[in-house]
Amino acid sequence: MMARRSIKRRPRVVGVIASRADLKRAIRMRRPPDIFELRLDCLADFVDHVKRALPKLNAPLLITARDAHEGGARKLRLRQRRDLLDEFLNHAAYMDIELRSARAMRSLFELGGKKRVRRIISFHNFKATPSVRILEAKAREARSHGADIFKVATRTDTPMELGRLLEFMTSSPLDLALAVMGVGKLGAISRMLLARAGSVLIYASLGAASDIEGQLSLKQVRALGFGL
Repeated sequence: MMARRSIKRRPRVVGVIASRADLKRAIRMRRPPDIFELRLDCLADFVDHVKRALPKLNAPLLITARDAHEGGARKLRLRQRRDLLDEFLNHAAYMDIELRSARAMRSLFELGGKKRVRRIISFHNFKATPSVRILEAKAREARSHGADIFKVATRTDTPMELGRLLEFMTSSPLDLALAVMGVGKLGAISRMLLARAGSVLIYASLGAASDIEGQLSLKQVRALGFGL
């Protein structure tokens, strides 16, 4: 049997930059989160503006260009997403690529490893939460591609769906860091429970509201004792 994950540490708070307004907020922050995520699929129309702002973002950067099948904006093609990631790779401390894109982006993923960028492979299902067995299979696949962290975000409208995520988070035998969260009616509760259960990242909006049901604001996350 594979070794279990090591001692739990405080989850790192990721502030999501997905719009011009988010970028302005991030630049003005006196107390930034642990990490800023650049949602490059959402920022693709003003990349030059984002680049000029990079020196003013006082936290490590996580870059992602999300596939449209997993919530990405603008229905960008694979090559467009790969080019965006490549353009920002030298500024990144973390890079997130979906499991479905891992094989096609293998060369970029390997380049990130050579540059000591922490590599996240993610899986999103906004319709349901699969069984623990399926989640564990996807985690094994992510690790086979060289992931440092496996991120899971799935629908949590019922206690049963939340229970599956919690079981996966707490009982998976894989020696792989996990970032696990729910979206939907129990999304906010799921993020708090899973962060306390060992999820290594907790995502937060920089403004008061988020388009993602269940994602808390940075202010709310801090009020609950994370990222202090």
